[in-house]
Formats: sequence, structure tokens, C-alpha cells
Amino acid sequence: MLQRGQAWLSQKLTQHASRLVTYQRDELSVELPATIGKSEYEQDDGEGIVTRAQVRDFLINTKDLLSSVIGTWPRRGDRIIETDGEITFVYELMSIGNEPPWRYSDPFRIKLRIHTKLVDTIE
Repeated sequence: MLQRGQAWLSQKLTQHASRLVTYQRDELSVELPATIGKSEYEQDDGEGIVTRAQVRDFLINTKDLLSSVIGTWPRRGDRIIETDGEITFVYELMSIGNEPPWRYSDPFRIKLRIHTKLVDTIE
């Protein structure tokens, strides 16, 4: 029952709170609906200095990415291109600390939470 509820919620999130982005790996690319999020993290440099940062996350349906031309899990170095009005933002997948550049967003693995950093803005 919880899994059905999570699937319903995921579908509503995609339907009402997402925008189309382009997921790009080398010369392959695909348009996918993504919900925008953020993750905050702290990193200790080992000498007592803690750096706090925030990254932009894209929540993408696992099945959408795996059944696309990309066909595999997200990788560091992949890019997500988001257009907002006249401005195009280019984000690159990045790891947070020692973690991979993505994680599941829910316990049933319906959505991926993909961590990115802004690398270019095109006007």
C-alpha cells in the first residue's frame, strides 16, 4: 500500500511540479521531466574548517532515465540542461563528499535525486 501511495505521489509530482530538462552524456541526450530540489551538505577539511554548501538537485523518474537512450545510472560528468525563459543553465553531476552523484529519493526507488553544480549560463 505504501509503495502504491509513493508511486501516486511521484506521478503527481511529475505531472504538476516538473519541467522538461535535457539529460546529456557525451553525444547522447534525452528530454525528461524533472522536479527541482536542493541538498545541503557540510565538508570538514580535516583542520577544523567546515564548509557548508548547497547543490541543485533534479528529481527524475528512475524508469524514465533507464529506459531512455542514456540507459544507465547517472554518472559524474553527465550534464543537465535547463532553460528558464531566455536563459539556459548547464549543470554537471557532482558528488557530495564521498557519496555518488545521485541517490534514490524514496524507499521504493521510484525517483532519482541527482546532485549537480552550475557550470555554464547561456543567454
